[in-house]
Amino acid sequence: MLFSPPGPASGAVAPPGSQDGALLASLLDSAMDAIITVDEGRRVVQYNQAAEKVFGWTAAQMLGQPLARLIPERFHAAHGAHVTRFGATGVTSRRMGGSSVVYGLRANGEEFRMDASISQVDTRGGKLFTVILRDVTERVRAQEELSAFAAEANTIREAEKRRIARELHDELAQLLTALKMDTIWVRDSLPDGGQAVATKLGDMLTMLDTAVAATRRIAADLRPLLLDDLGLIPAVEWLVHNFTQRTGVACALLADEELELPEPYATAVFRIVQESLANVAKHAQASQVEVQIECTPAAVTMRVADNGRGFSPAAPRKPHSLGLMGLRERAHLLKGSIDVDSQLGKGTRIVVRIPMADAGAAT
Repeated sequence: MLFSPPGPASGAVAPPGSQDGALLASLLDSAMDAIITVDEGRRVVQYNQAAEKVFGWTAAQMLGQPLARLIPERFHAAHGAHVTRFGATGVTSRRMGGSSVVYGLRANGEEFRMDASISQVDTRGGKLFTVILRDVTERVRAQEELSAFAAEANTIREAEKRRIARELHDELAQLLTALKMDTIWVRDSLPDGGQAVATKLGDMLTMLDTAVAATRRIAADLRPLLLDDLGLIPAVEWLVHNFTQRTGVACALLADEELELPEPYATAVFRIVQESLANVAKHAQASQVEVQIECTPAAVTMRVADNGRGFSPAAPRKPHSLGLMGLRERAHLLKGSIDVDSQLGKGTRIVVRIPMADAGAAT
């Protein structure tokens, strides 16, 4: 819950030496989170014991000092502008940093990440801003470790898919093809009068053709060998062509034919396009789709746009509908972001951006 310094009906803060002031100080010091109040000049007027523990400065050292002392220098301008804008809105309280964490600076010069909320109150002496913050260094570290584990698990899973797909294609499919050739030889070597056996062998050949096709399809669904043998763009071209064949929906691919990405980026791009097209096939009722892949030294960006029926991104997710969740998870594994722009009757546009850890990774 956000906190604003209490005071008399006039809105003035209780004097530090008064009974109300002592109660306020006691309440502040009993809080588990750091609580800091600043005036309009962003100088500290309240500083509780939790703030002393978090930042390493005592209240005596901080009272009357600029709040900027607790913020890394590179964030001074942005933080000052944020407080100014917040003061002008008249909004009572707001979380700082939006969906991301913000940074603080300890007395020893160490930077740390924190969640922070800001509130404001008008007093006789002017506007006061109260910030409540919590050190989330350990929580963020745990999240990063979990993300790294998930990324590694995904890499292992893709490697296993690659191995199984290769065995299906190179061993099982070849064995079935050899069996088909032997069956043809037996059929062609039958003496005259063996019509019933020939008919049975013909049925067996049909089943073998179906088995070979199914084996190759399953191998391709697990992991298309084109991705490993010829690279990303030929694999995505195959994906787009296969999508058009199955759905009858025209699909255009815009990408540099020479684009090559290392792992795990190549697999991530392929899977994101694959899942996006699967979502289009299931839900969009589109007649046109466009897939675009762009790469800079800093990031790889994928855009999949359709002219289908669209949807409301704010609407509750339907039960068992995991399409967008899967895309977000794949992007998150590589610290990427996803933006979904859709309106009812106006199609859907999905943009996924994945930062490149190695500036020289794309060629």
